[in-house]
Order: sequence, then structure tokens, then C-alpha cells
Amino acid sequence: MFLQQTFVAMGRALPAVIAPAIIMDLRLDAYWVGIYFALTAASSLVHQLGCGSFIVRYGALRVSQISLVLLAAGTALMALGSPLALALSAILAGGGSVSTPASSHLLSRVSSARYLPLVFSIKQTAVPAGLLLAGLLGPQLTEWTDWRVTMLLAAAACVVFALMLQPLRKTFDADRVPTRAFRMSDFKATLIAVLATPSLRIFSFACLAFNGLQTVFTAYFVVYLTTIGYTPVAAGFVFSMAVAIAVPGRIFWGWLGSGYVSPNTVMAGLSFGMAGSSAFLALCGPGWPALAVGLIACVLSATALSWHGVLLSETARAAPEDMRGGVTGGVLSFGQVGALALPLAYSGLLDLTGSHGIGFIVCGLPALLVGVQLMRQR
Repeated sequence: MFLQQTFVAMGRALPAVIAPAIIMDLRLDAYWVGIYFALTAASSLVHQLGCGSFIVRYGALRVSQISLVLLAAGTALMALGSPLALALSAILAGGGSVSTPASSHLLSRVSSARYLPLVFSIKQTAVPAGLLLAGLLGPQLTEWTDWRVTMLLAAAACVVFALMLQPLRKTFDADRVPTRAFRMSDFKATLIAVLATPSLRIFSFACLAFNGLQTVFTAYFVVYLTTIGYTPVAAGFVFSMAVAIAVPGRIFWGWLGSGYVSPNTVMAGLSFGMAGSSAFLALCGPGWPALAVGLIACVLSATALSWHGVLLSETARAAPEDMRGGVTGGVLSFGQVGALALPLAYSGLLDLTGSHGIGFIVCGLPALLVGVQLMRQR
């Protein structure tokens, strides 16, 4: 599950990491990045909201394999470079999002309830690991070859790993129910299950704010640094170093929430941290020392890229036992609403004002509001 999510995270982050090369080659405006990721988020929303029955019927591992294949198809399509290919690429790449509810279904079945925050946090370190690989390898491969070659290599890696998972299916998908059928009403049932439970409701809105800001950071940070004097390779390196902080960060927050501090308090602290650091990032300019910019990015990474394990474990704990995969997908679908809305808001503000800073400030405000709400419910 760790390696599978690493490949998914790497493939989904590549368009943002090598965006400067794509923008230059295709003569696109910078706000295209937000539109691409908004399309991906819209696709992810549908995939995550409706994946519950598929996980039960085909098994978590099979759904994980399907997510890798869909992501590979989307990544390969992007190499064509036409507007239609870019749109289809974003839609297919959204299919990679079902990897998280699939892995949550599997881990919640085999893990101790007490240590769920820690177990989920360790599993979710695969995401910053994938972002780290994308940031280190993407710009270098693009510089040595071409951005299209980079995307095709990523697609091939996803397909190969999907095939490598096949021998494990018999063991990991032993709980599947082949008679379970998918119905359109599953979308409504998942939403009702999420919104009818107070704790799941607040987790959903937290996921919206957190995932939205994470997507903005992932989509625009490298582009932002190139506007204040960094080369694409240097910007990718800073991005990778900052993202690396999320690996121990996720483990630390999971350990902290596994019995030392209540998970809601941990999430509230993360909310305030990500809102504050995104505001400080907005103040950065050409004269700022690289160390200061990197430090702010590291704090943002340790918060906006490190919340997943705590939130997902609490979601699985609050969900009915036979709906953990589906309910996790439902909560994550709200995260995709954030990943759809906040990059679009950022793109619109960038187009209107020409300023990246205003976008970072505005996109950090929902996290601030969530933090206040979580403190009230402690």
C-alpha cells in the first residue's frame, strides 16, 4: 500500500513540478495549472464518492491496481499536448484518487484501533515520498530529455507496479463480496452517511480546507518560486526538500494523536499552522534569503501536507464497519471539492491581480476557520 500510494502521488504531482517546461513549450498561461488540477479534483470527487461498492465487490488491492492504470493512462495522454488530451489526462488522472479509500479499507481491517492514527500516518507518508521523487526526478529528467518523455516514463512505472501487485491479490482481497452491485444510489447513501454524523461532518469540511490548500501548494509552489528568481531545477529542489519534512511530520502527528493528544486538538493545531505559514509564504519576494523561503515552505509542508493520517484514522474509526472504504471516500470527496475550488480561486486571483501572494493568503483562510471550529468541539 505504501509503494502503491507513492507511485500515485508521484504521477499526480508531476504536471505541477514540471509545469514551467510545459507552460513554455505549449505557450500556456500560468493559471492553466489551476484549471488542470481543478479538473483532476472534479474527477477525483466522482471516483471517491462512488468507489465504496467497487472496493467491496472487487477488493481493495484490485481497486488499487485500477487506480494505477487510470493514472498511467492520464499521464501518457498528457504527453500529446493538445487541449483535448490535457482535459482527458486530468479526468483519467483523477481515477488515481481511489487508492486512498482502498488502502484505508484494508488497513482499518487489520490494524489495532488504538494505533490507527499512527498506522494511517505511516501509510500516508507515501504521498510526500511520491512528491519528493517527483520534485527530484521530474525537473532533472525534463532537463535531460523532454517533459513528454518524463510523463511517459511515469506512466510506464505505474503500469509495471500495478502488474507487480497481482500476486498479492488472493491474500489482500479475501474479504471481497463478488455479489455486491454498484448502484447510482450509492453516491447519495455515502453522502448521507457522512453528513448525518457530526464528527464525520466536521472531518469532511476539514478535508475540504486541508486538501484544497495542499493542492494549491503542490500546483503553484514551483511556478511561484520561478517568478521570484529561482530556476526550475532549483525550485524543484526546494519543493522536494520541503515535502521531505512531511514524511516525519505525518508520523509525528500520528504518534501524537495515538494517545498523547486528542486527534481533534492535533488537527486544530495543524489548521492554524497551515493558515499562518501560507500567509508568510505570500510575503516572500526576490530579496528573501533562500533559507527563509525554505523554512516557511517546510512549515507549510509539515502542516498542509501532513494531516492525512490523523484525519483518515478518525474517519475510519467513526464509520460503520462495513462502510469504511465508502465513507472514507465520501469524506475525501469533500477534499476534492476543496482541490477543485481553491486552485480555481487561486487561478482567478492570479489572473485578476497578477499576484501569487494574494492567492496563498485567501486559500489559507478556510483552514483557519476549521481550526476555530475544531477547538470549539474539543
